Amino acid sequence: MYQTTIKKSVELVGIGLHKGSPVKLRLEPLESNSGIVFYRSDVDVSIPLIPANVVDTKMATVIGKDGYVISTIEHLLSAVYAYGIDNLKVIVDADEVPVMDGSSASFCMLLDEAQVSELDTPKKVMRIKKEVMIQEGEKYVKLSPSPDLKYDFTIKFEHPVIKQQDFSLQFTKQSYKEEISRARTFGFLHEVQYLRSKGLALGGSLENAVVLDEKKVLNPEGLRYSNEFVRHKILDAIGDMSLIGMNFIGNYEALAGSHNLNHKLTLKLLKNTDNYEVVELVGAKTAELEKAYA
Repeated sequence: MYQTTIKKSVELVGIGLHKGSPVKLRLEPLESNSGIVFYRSDVDVSIPLIPANVVDTKMATVIGKDGYVISTIEHLLSAVYAYGIDNLKVIVDADEVPVMDGSSASFCMLLDEAQVSELDTPKKVMRIKKEVMIQEGEKYVKLSPSPDLKYDFTIKFEHPVIKQQDFSLQFTKQSYKEEISRARTFGFLHEVQYLRSKGLALGGSLENAVVLDEKKVLNPEGLRYSNEFVRHKILDAIGDMSLIGMNFIGNYEALAGSHNLNHKLTLKLLKNTDNYEVVELVGAKTAELEKAYA
């Protein structure tokens, strides 16, 4: 199994969640061992996708360098990671990735248009060897050894529509596209009103998020899945875990996980090389993993 990039450059334009202004996004191929690199064309700054460049995790995963940032990268990265893409240049002309419809479905369509292309260097994956966990009160996120890749997530909200939701994803590219990619980000009306008073979420609307008041979903079309909320949390987690720098083999488990906890988990994982091994995928042993990204 070999490293991948995309066959051709593709682009789209969408609204930025916080500024509410149009953002142009362009994806370009990169050579083997380049990794995922973000580039802000408006200020000529490149920001490699590494944990050290994460500068904020309060409302989204934000990377930055030399005082310049790119926000809300997790939905795009979720799709990139699910497609098993190792090397990619992500170009934006503003300080955030466009939110599109609040899910990763648009980015999946963009990657389908670009097409995944194999390079001539063996693919590297991280095999989780020891359990690594971050816990804060009742909340936790955890990685543990496993022969395949699985995401288990539980959320609990004091809201009549959400309550407790659990979802388990046995990962393949196809299961991701069908069960996760269309799940939209969500928020509460009182939070949206507060954020707008602070000059944030100016691009947020019922077109790109599920919004709830105290009792119900305000979107006239309703939900895409009955448990869309927990599915979106898995979408976010997949994007956040891309900061590891490669696809991994293991189980991810979370109770009320967040961008902040996911970031701390990647840092703790990478801090000790006893926690993992990096494996070059060559030979027959890669057959099952190749199926996962087919």
